[in-house]
Amino acid sequence: MANIVIFGASRGVGLGFSVGLPDAGDTVFLISRTRPASLDRGDQVSRVWIWADLSVPQTAAVKVAEAIGDRAVDFLFYNAGIWEENAFEPTYSFEQSTLEEMEQIIQVNLLAAILCTHRLLPNLKRSSNPRVVYMSSLSGLDNSGTPEVANTASKFGLRGVVHALRECLREHRIPVTSLNPGSIAAEIAYEAGAEAAIQTYDSRQIPMQDLVLLLRCLRQLSRVSCVKEIDIPAMSDRYA
Repeated sequence: MANIVIFGASRGVGLGFSVGLPDAGDTVFLISRTRPASLDRGDQVSRVWIWADLSVPQTAAVKVAEAIGDRAVDFLFYNAGIWEENAFEPTYSFEQSTLEEMEQIIQVNLLAAILCTHRLLPNLKRSSNPRVVYMSSLSGLDNSGTPEVANTASKFGLRGVVHALRECLREHRIPVTSLNPGSIAAEIAYEAGAEAAIQTYDSRQIPMQDLVLLLRCLRQLSRVSCVKEIDIPAMSDRYA
């Protein structure tokens, strides 16, 4: 039985992982502003919702740490992320991005990840086989070609956090991984299955099931092994 922490657990990929990642008997702490639908599942997984606004990182970090208390954390998955209005569309314009929008993106995507992980380090140290995974993106890779400035900067920075944190935690044998996916079929419910995502998007977006399988593999590794980064574009992504 493991304790899993998932940030951004109320929708999309975070919601899918809250269903597909835990095993019966596990406890999952779901961090989000809106109530996760996975709380209503009857699958022998204990799910605890912690309301937190990650756009206010210091307050969120304290609230999450206090709610988890002195429990060991075996798997920490930081998936929370937001992006600019009209991001990934031809209508995106850096000039039209507001200062408030760009600041909030950096707060949620990057600063909250750092502060929340910092507060949960004592919990990770209590685990016999801990692991930390941050959800970055292909947008965060060198010369990705993506123009969304704040989002790209936050994802690039998140990979930097992973590399630095890995060195900080090496002596404690806590592996830290950056997961860098391309286009994800996040709008297709996990329960609908991989084939539904494949058919809906004509094989152009990655089913959440593929990402869940990757993280379930990481869960089974010993703390002797450290997977630094996983780049996983869809076959149709121009980054591939």
